[in-house]
Amino acid sequence: MNVSIPKDKKIVIAMSGGVDSSVAAALLKEQGYDLIGISLQLWDYSWDTDERFGTCCSLDDLADARRVAEKVGIPHYILNLEKEFRKEVVDYFISEYMQARTPIPCTACNKKLKFDELMNKAQIYGYDYVATGHYATVIQDSEGCYTVRRGKDRSKDQSYFLFNLSQEQLAQSFFPLGEMEKPEVRRLAESIGLNVASKSESHEICFIPDNDYAGFIAGQVDPEAFQPGNIVTATGEVLGTHKGYPAFTIGQRKGLNLGGLPEPYYVTAIDSKKNEVTVGPKDKLFREEFTVGDVSWYLDHCEPFESEVQIRYRHRAVESVVTPLPGGRARIQMSMPQPAVAPGQSAVFYKDDCIIGGGWIE
Repeated sequence: MNVSIPKDKKIVIAMSGGVDSSVAAALLKEQGYDLIGISLQLWDYSWDTDERFGTCCSLDDLADARRVAEKVGIPHYILNLEKEFRKEVVDYFISEYMQARTPIPCTACNKKLKFDELMNKAQIYGYDYVATGHYATVIQDSEGCYTVRRGKDRSKDQSYFLFNLSQEQLAQSFFPLGEMEKPEVRRLAESIGLNVASKSESHEICFIPDNDYAGFIAGQVDPEAFQPGNIVTATGEVLGTHKGYPAFTIGQRKGLNLGGLPEPYYVTAIDSKKNEVTVGPKDKLFREEFTVGDVSWYLDHCEPFESEVQIRYRHRAVESVVTPLPGGRARIQMSMPQPAVAPGQSAVFYKDDCIIGGGWIE
């Protein structure tokens, strides 16, 4: 069943300055909750451009959050977590790329900052729950176990990014937009008169606004880390050279600069120790089986079971058999081979639209 919050409980709403968190704040205030809004200051952009404020969001975003809070009638605060963000998200992002893995900074940010840090601060302030604008729903089964269900709006469903939240975190989390669709959220924002009603969404990583991952990483690590290496086939044939393996991810086609091939080639593997990027035709991207580590289980499992497994945010989940393994690992056998199964991404297991577990692709 859906988790509901008693009206005598106090809630912190995380406000990014976007339409989703703004409408979530308005809904909770309208429902009569004791509510405060908090925006997170995460990243200093002063080195990059003087058009950005010293946060992961622009000055306009913070101003939008403040104006929404004033319109809704709730206190608004800015919490500086730059040091924590650098350690838990940015350093993790760089480390994963240097290990030839593809990280998901949003998942790390959700767990370590929006829930770990923000929940700790909420408790200090005497507040009971943390709410966000995620399109997902927290539910509780008959035995008291919490899990996350997909959002009603499948095109905006964000449950994939929440698979590793603990039972304690889920017990203190609330997602007011889980049963709503995006057009409905925008109409509600317009009817309330929120200034962000037509605000566009950001699809970039917040600390890399130009989407130049390789350029960002190169500016953050020792220059010696980016060394030229070979681009090879699976049989070891050298086809060309690259300027540094961290500039590539599994499934990538652009930037290979390989001419004269009979068909398009894609990155199929990356070896950080050999400084090699392996490429091949599209059919070489497909995998039917892989393993995951550091698995979070919402339901106890010791035997193989059937599940829908999602391996990327926009990926359509595939019927699979999940086999639990020792050491917090699991083997995934998909009913249909899937392209670009990238180490470092998460594989999330669903049953009836509810998360039953998930782990990091090895």
